[in-house]
Amino acid sequence: MLRREGTERPYTSPLNDEHRAGTFACAGCAQKLFSSATKFDSGTGWPSFWQPLEHAVDTLEDRSFGMTRTAVNCGNCGGHLGHVFDDGPRPTGLRYCMNGVAMSFTPQA
Repeated sequence: MLRREGTERPYTSPLNDEHRAGTFACAGCAQKLFSSATKFDSGTGWPSFWQPLEHAVDTLEDRSFGMTRTAVNCGNCGGHLGHVFDDGPRPTGLRYCMNGVAMSFTPQA
């Protein structure tokens, strides 16, 4: 997923059920990506967040599969994390729909 820009099957990531305070990071380089404070249950089957950490991710247009989406990559190593959509909750209205296998989780100490 991370290096070949794939998408994991929905509801397969253990990170969907991760509700502890902590930080989600890139599985490829350990760049911190999202705070657990911005995670929400989108009902889509993928870990979802309404905002990344500052300077953590990059976005680019993805025209694969006959549609236009916005891909989200790690701002450090460029690994593919998922996509961002404009149907998320307040305050941003965004849904960063991430591949769980592309991330790790570190609980807050």
